[in-house]
Amino acid sequence: MPSTFSHTNVARQSSSNGTIPVGNTQNSFYYSNLTLGGRSISVMLDTGSSDLWVTGSVPNAQDSGKSVTLSYAVGTAAGDIYTAPLEFDGYSVSNQAFLLVTNTSSFSTNIHSEGYDGLIGLGPNTGSSIYKKYDSSSGNNALSNIFSQSSSTNNYITLMLDRKGDPGNQVTGQFTINEPVPGFQNITSMPQLGVEKVYEVTDEDQHWQILTDKNNGIIGPDGQAIPVDSIVPKAPDGQLVAVLDSGFTLPQVPRSMSDAIYGRVQGAEWSTSQQAWLVPCGQLINLTFTFGGVQYPIHPLDVSSSDFGVTFSNGNPACLGTFQPITSAFSLIGEYDMILGMAFLRNTYTLINFGNFVPGGKATNNPYVQLLSLTNTQSAINDFIQVRQNGQSQINSPQYALLPASQEQHSPESEKEKKEHYEEEVLSRWPYILVGCLVFVLLLIGLCVWRCCCRRKTKKTASKAQAQKGGLLPGGANGSYAPLQESQSTATLVMQPMKSPGYEYENEYGKDYAKSP
Repeated sequence: MPSTFSHTNVARQSSSNGTIPVGNTQNSFYYSNLTLGGRSISVMLDTGSSDLWVTGSVPNAQDSGKSVTLSYAVGTAAGDIYTAPLEFDGYSVSNQAFLLVTNTSSFSTNIHSEGYDGLIGLGPNTGSSIYKKYDSSSGNNALSNIFSQSSSTNNYITLMLDRKGDPGNQVTGQFTINEPVPGFQNITSMPQLGVEKVYEVTDEDQHWQILTDKNNGIIGPDGQAIPVDSIVPKAPDGQLVAVLDSGFTLPQVPRSMSDAIYGRVQGAEWSTSQQAWLVPCGQLINLTFTFGGVQYPIHPLDVSSSDFGVTFSNGNPACLGTFQPITSAFSLIGEYDMILGMAFLRNTYTLINFGNFVPGGKATNNPYVQLLSLTNTQSAINDFIQVRQNGQSQINSPQYALLPASQEQHSPESEKEKKEHYEEEVLSRWPYILVGCLVFVLLLIGLCVWRCCCRRKTKKTASKAQAQKGGLLPGGANGSYAPLQESQSTATLVMQPMKSPGYEYENEYGKDYAKSP
């Protein structure tokens, strides 16, 4: 079997309106169809990863002789790398590399029953494990192949997710490449949010990540900005780095932020088993994000969810606080602060421009994101009243009033989390620590050299003074230069040996210095 792939060709095929529908399984999985080797396959749309993998058989596929294992929060996908013709959203790729997964038993869910039989990663090519296996264009992911070979230089995708269980939902799930969804063309006029780049040494972990606005990036339930403190060393003060990830059902945010969202709700309870807050289902919780000077309100049906069948410790029904404290997805090398998954993305029509992230592409602009709000605050409140309060507004009743800030509850941080935060402090700041250590060593060496020179100078001055006193040098006791006279007795010219500068250095500075991590 060949170990390299033949040249990949891409062509735009006819398409009714340039969009493909996006399916929705209980607001937890979003998927679309593509054709691989002539077989139509439903694949999950994941902006948080970069590889294409499928299960089952693929006609006309060729084995590359290589294999790879992909790790996800819900399990691992392992198998051999194949190539086959691909068709996706009207584009065709003659030889697309993909992973054929034969065993999905490690997944925590039955993916087929959830509506999909594979996954297409919509992230940057640098995050592709298949690409890294080849380190050449032969392993490019699907979108890189489409963008690099297409005559278009737009290099963007758009994603719109619908919301099940919302009587006022006016959008349908749709996905496009290089064109907006009809009726939503004004997304291209929204602020261009620059994609925050990760350290070059870890660019394989590059995600679609953007900065919240300064000091008011997250507006909490009381209408006040939630104080933030980024773990990303290069993040500006008062801003957080947020990853847009359609593969995460529940957004992952800093623990202090999750506490600020749910900790003042009457009857709120921390669930150790769910690692999330439980709140009364009738509690309307306001939450708004700000990017590029534009506010993006979150639908109250997305701030807490009734889809998970959770109960309070007393057995009464509860709703799950969807903005969880970030734990399993915590960034140990400080690349991002939070992951905004589906509960956030349902509230925005999202455009992601790959720009010059495309290897061999024609675009020279930096990648960026544009967001168009899909949530009208008043309509969202009406939807919530109809769904969670049986059509009878109780949002102003005393039982749903927020507790005073002084009574806010706080979720417990595990020992594992504390350890991870310590490791993050070290790992994410290792360049600064290294520079600091080098500066310390240089200063120490400089101090040692200075001390050594000072001692040499002191002893030289003392020797000179002694010689002057004996008339050996100008300035002696007789006030004039006296040449050395040959002596009949060596006793009169005996000199006291001086201590070696090296001896003094060894005794005073000859200690070992080591950096403690």
